Amino acid sequence: MEKIYLAIAFTPLIGAIIAGFAGARIGRAGAHWVTSVGVGISALLSIYVLLGFISGDRQTFNGTVYHWMVSDGITFEVGFLVDTLTALMMSVVTFVSLCVHVYTIGYMSHDEENWPGGSLAGTNSYQRFFSYISLFTFSMLMLVMSNNFLQLFFGWEAVGLVSYLLIGFWSVRESAIFANLKAFLVNRVGDFGFLLGIAAVAMYFNSISYVDVFAKAPELADTQIQICGVSLSLMSVICILLFIGAMGKSAQVPLHVWLPDSMEGPTPISALIHAATMVTAGIFMVARMSPLYELSETALSFVLIIGATTAFFTGLIGIVQNDIKRVVAYSTLSQLGYMTVALGASAYAAGIFHLMTHAFFKALLFLAAGSVIIAMHHDQDIRNMGGLKKYMPITYWTSLIGTLALIGFPGMSGFFSKDSIIEAVHHSSIPGSGYAYLMVILGVFVTALYSFRMFFLVFHGKERMDEHTRHHLQESPRVVTVPLILLAIPSVFIGAMTVGGVVFGDWFQGVIYVAPQHDVVGELAKGYHGVLGFIMHGLFGLPTFLAAAGFGTAYYIYMKNPDIADRIKGSAALLHKLLDKKYFFDELYQFLFAGGSRGLGNALWKGGDRVLIDGMVVNGSARMVGVLAAFIRHLQTGYLYHYAFAMILGLLALLALFVI
Repeated sequence: MEKIYLAIAFTPLIGAIIAGFAGARIGRAGAHWVTSVGVGISALLSIYVLLGFISGDRQTFNGTVYHWMVSDGITFEVGFLVDTLTALMMSVVTFVSLCVHVYTIGYMSHDEENWPGGSLAGTNSYQRFFSYISLFTFSMLMLVMSNNFLQLFFGWEAVGLVSYLLIGFWSVRESAIFANLKAFLVNRVGDFGFLLGIAAVAMYFNSISYVDVFAKAPELADTQIQICGVSLSLMSVICILLFIGAMGKSAQVPLHVWLPDSMEGPTPISALIHAATMVTAGIFMVARMSPLYELSETALSFVLIIGATTAFFTGLIGIVQNDIKRVVAYSTLSQLGYMTVALGASAYAAGIFHLMTHAFFKALLFLAAGSVIIAMHHDQDIRNMGGLKKYMPITYWTSLIGTLALIGFPGMSGFFSKDSIIEAVHHSSIPGSGYAYLMVILGVFVTALYSFRMFFLVFHGKERMDEHTRHHLQESPRVVTVPLILLAIPSVFIGAMTVGGVVFGDWFQGVIYVAPQHDVVGELAKGYHGVLGFIMHGLFGLPTFLAAAGFGTAYYIYMKNPDIADRIKGSAALLHKLLDKKYFFDELYQFLFAGGSRGLGNALWKGGDRVLIDGMVVNGSARMVGVLAAFIRHLQTGYLYHYAFAMILGLLALLALFVI
């Protein structure tokens, strides 16, 4: 099996290397074929491994692939841990990546139009893009397949690096450069905490292997450490530091500001990075570290509150966005908050389940948005759309499926995962669970409102585009619509097919650890009576009524009475400005951190460089030499009696020193 696991991880890397270094020779077709085949092989093998675990024929694999070194008793190696959690993640990552690869062939077919004539950066950009997304897939696979913190950190940083390259792919656009720099810097803040957490693990556990750390964790559960004279729980410190890393990667408040701006990159990377891979890395990491988090209720409460805040307040921003991709981006932020809430409530299975379902329907929504953008000649403002249903039937119906899954329509995949999270939080006793339940339940209404606001403005109502665009409106080519259909299928069925085993069954038995006092999913499982019973229970639950209310509100405002939206905007101008400015996080960070850094730089330049170094050290030393020379010049008079008098004074001084 080790060879299969190696093939899963490294076939995308091989495709990335060939497309990246030999792109000019193999051409466009060669680049998309070699990368797509590489990811396709990885996807087929991942599904093969997953089916093995489903049938019970496959056992957990934990082995070393490459032994690097041993330092101070700590072994550094590349190794794979393939269990049910890993198999699920591998399958989701590779399947979504394969769909994105195929979709990219159509979406990037005219990429040369995005570069100025004669641009060196635009040379072979098509091949380079495929190399990047294949390299990104390899990086994510290395992350989810790791069996130690070293490899986890490698994959963690690798996805960050490639996301930087992808977000700023159109490097001739100033907004893209700003966005990728912003993503890189914000993630470095989170990664600093993540690295400190790994360092603490290595220091106190004397190992970076998952198996060793998890086995020793109960022994150190009550260990206290001193930080700046304050006694803190070791487990709480480690878990919170690791979660700070997750806050950066999975875009949790207040490290969420990079994700909406990352929409500056091509749409395929929005689906790849912000649906199934990079942003879910933090969710996966916390679930993998469940044996540590279960030993710190403080850390769980911290995770719960941060997730709940993200779920509701970032969702509100989506209501006022007019860029089609940014609406979906804020939806991603909100749904990542739901996953994080599940982790904080110790409902890890529900969180990973929502990660899986969300990967399909969110990738579908991003790619459908890209299909609309293609038809609109890259106009992304939903205020310039309308009535696209009759021109783009496949995009319309697949978008509807994705939207229904997102709002949790009964029977859709998102319904099972979101309801599981909401019920788990409702039954949780972790401090902050009451606040979290209020946020996620209100978030259901908000999600339905901004989702159908976008849907109605794009596909229904008055056609608001210009005549040239309207004349050329048509459905996207098959290379774009086939991935939409492939993603729409699991968006409908995957929830009903897997909820019993993944959430309420024993799929994660022996993989995810939950303390008995935190086992809310176990309590919910006692009342689980099959998929039909789940649907019937959800039909009369508060989330369904709130989702219906959100749909009705969006229909009334944006379909029946479009003028109401402008009146509401005028009467609630302060609230609209607050949401439109995204709670002023960007302005605050620009002033506090960017402005503070510039201010510190100016102070060091003026006070340190000009005054201290130039003024005192360089020019000051020259002035001191001049002053000293001028003084000594007055002593050199040329008169003999002056020198004799000086010698007598010196002799008297020596006598006084030695005699007295």
